[in-house]
Parts: sequence; structure tokens; C-alpha cells
Amino acid sequence: MGASSAPTLARRPLGSTGLLVTPLCIGCASLGSMPEAFGYGVSEEQALTTLRLAFRGPINFLDTAAAYGDGESERRIGLVLKEFGGVPSGYVLSTKADRNLRTGDFGGDQVRRSVERSLRLLGLDRLQILFLHDPEYTTFERVMAPGGPLEVLRRFKDQKIIEHLGVAGGLIALMIRYVETGAFEAVITHNRYTLLNRSAEPLLEVARRRGVPLLNAAPYGGGMLARGPEAFARYAYREAPSEVMERARGAADICERFGVSLPAAALQFSLREPRITSTIVGVSSPQRLSETLALASRPIPGELWPELDRVATWTEDPEPGKGRSL
Repeated sequence: MGASSAPTLARRPLGSTGLLVTPLCIGCASLGSMPEAFGYGVSEEQALTTLRLAFRGPINFLDTAAAYGDGESERRIGLVLKEFGGVPSGYVLSTKADRNLRTGDFGGDQVRRSVERSLRLLGLDRLQILFLHDPEYTTFERVMAPGGPLEVLRRFKDQKIIEHLGVAGGLIALMIRYVETGAFEAVITHNRYTLLNRSAEPLLEVARRRGVPLLNAAPYGGGMLARGPEAFARYAYREAPSEVMERARGAADICERFGVSLPAAALQFSLREPRITSTIVGVSSPQRLSETLALASRPIPGELWPELDRVATWTEDPEPGKGRSL
């Protein structure tokens, strides 16, 4: 089998939403400066420079959340949107409604406050896509109950303040349960469809069968597969267990044997999967933005992929996943 490269950045339908998105999406968690998750901070100046380039570049999809920096990511995006006079034509911006990070409140009123703050920080009067974020911090029954988060989000949608609703989170069985309600038009999984962990496979299949576009966040596992296991011994925003480290070292060794960089393989593993509409990649600097585009297009021999399958697990081994989506 010859060398293959990732798909082009030609835009594709985001399910039935009518929106067209590139197969790469810029994740904005790190742009909110979250050193506790990523091991480094990002200055406002660096974040704004990166966002200006992002809005002018070939990727037309950007994803953030109310929880990223507890509003700081959205605030910084809002500053740049003000310079641009709003979301650029043809661009898609998604954000997420979150629990109260201090009290843990995840009720309907909190979700309303979260959406209203996002609108204020972004400087927008409507949101193209709004995801219910990390619902593993509450229960399915509370989300679906009268007056709960879903009813509040549907009210915003009825008012045309939110155009499309999605759900984003970790635990795969829970994400499947939400997709199967038919209430959500898109789903995000994170850290569970990577070179090391394939536990999102059942979710990919359910989403495909139901026609719900799936976005795959954190293809680098929160940084390990971008920097290498020896340089960054964390997976899914926590110290990596020994078995994850062992699999990561195995993946790095296989890539070295094939003359392929580990981050290129990690990114293109997600990009080559037809059931994934877009891959959300955290970007923290202009250099990282250009590196991402370069990694997406590097030729990779087809023989690499079955070799890498040998070091993956199909069970959830980021611990029941209360990590942040990227």
C-alpha cells in the first residue's frame, strides 16, 4: 500500500444543520490560558494574534466553551470578533453551555446563565451551534427533566438565539444515550478516539447510523501525542497511568520505524476516519496553527495504521472522563 495523506480542507456538511465545515476545527481551550490542564499559559496578546490568523486562514471552524478559562477563551474570541465586525462570512463558531465551575450547579437556570454570558463575552446576539458540555457532571434524568438544561436550550432555539444544539462529553455510554434521544444535531467526543484509545468506536457507529455528525476532539490526548510521552506524561488532562505510557511509547517506536512523526500520525488517524466530520485540535499560537496544517498533509504509508492498532485499547482508560473537551 502506498503513502496516503489526510483529506483536503474542502468543506463538508455538518449533518443536517445546513452548515459547511472543514475537516479541521480550531479548539480554543488553551487560548483561554489553562495551565492546570495543559502545563502552560497563553497570554492575551498571543491568543488574539492566533485568533486573527485563524479567522483569516483556510480552516473555517472554531470551537470554544464557557468553561475554558471560566469565560476567558470566549472573552478573547469576542475581542477579535469585534475587530472583524462579527463572525466572518462562511465561518462556523461553536461554544458550549457549562455548569457553574465553583458551585457545580448544572440546572436549567445555570445553563441559561451560561448561554447568556457566552453571548455577552462573544459579543453576539445568536449562536450557530451550542453544545451541552460535560453532562457527566449531572444526570441524564436531570438534563431531560421539565425545566432542565435541555428544555432551556430548546427555548433558546425556539427564540432563534441558538440555531443548532449538540452535546459534548466524555463517557461513551452516556454520549450514546444522548444521541439516541434525537434531541441533538451534533456530538463531540474527546480523548477516546486516538492512537491509544478507541473506546469511542460504538459512539461513532451510533452517530453514523442516526445521521448525527461527530466531532473528534483531542486527537493528541491532551498533548501527549503531540509532544511525545517522555516530554509530556499526561493523557486526558491527568497523569498518565503506566499502561498508557507503555502504549504511547509503543506508538512512538512504530512511528519512528516508519519515518513518520507521532503527531502527524495522531492527527491523521482522526482525519482519515470517514465517520468523523471534523477533528478539533487545540491551537495555542500562530506557529501551532501552521504546524497543524503541515501535519495534516504529510504523506503516511498505509502500512503504518495496522501496526498502530496493536498498541490501542478499546476500553475507556481516561478515568471516567471528567476532562475538558478540546
